[in-house]
Amino acid sequence: MEKLFDQWAQELQELILEQDRKIFSPQVIDNYLKPKNLKEVSNPDGKGIVTGPCGDTMYIGFKANQDRIVEIGFLTDGCGPTVACGSMLTQLVEGRTLTEAAAIAQEDLLRTLGGLPESHLHCAKLAVDTLLRALKDCQDRGGEPDAQR
Repeated sequence: MEKLFDQWAQELQELILEQDRKIFSPQVIDNYLKPKNLKEVSNPDGKGIVTGPCGDTMYIGFKANQDRIVEIGFLTDGCGPTVACGSMLTQLVEGRTLTEAAAIAQEDLLRTLGGLPESHLHCAKLAVDTLLRALKDCQDRGGEPDAQR
C-alpha cells in the first residue's frame, strides 16, 4: 500500500509540475524547486518581516561588511512563486552595496525571473518590500543605506 501511495504522490507531483511549466518561466520553477539562500541569518545586521495582502509572510535577514551584503537569507510560508521571488532577490543583492540593494525594484525582480502571471505579481512586491524593511532596520541600527527611491 505504501509503495502505491508513493507512486501516486510522484505522479501527482509530475502533473502539477507539468501544469506549472505552462504558467511560469523556467527561472521561476528552478527557484522554487531549488531555492537559494533559504535560511535564517543569525545575528543579522538588518532583518525584515512583512506579510503581504495574500497572507504570505516573508523574512529577509542579512549581514554586511562595511556597506556590502556578504550573507543573506530568506524564509517564507508562501507559495512557489513567493519562494522563487525570495530566492532570486537574495541572489540579486548578495555582494551588492546596501545602496545598490535598495535600488532594486519589483520590475527588476520580475524581469530577472522572466515575469509572473498577474495573479502572482504581489509575490515580487512582497520580496522587495521585505528587503526594504531589512535595509531600513540596518539603517535604524546605525547602518548606511538610504532605502528611499
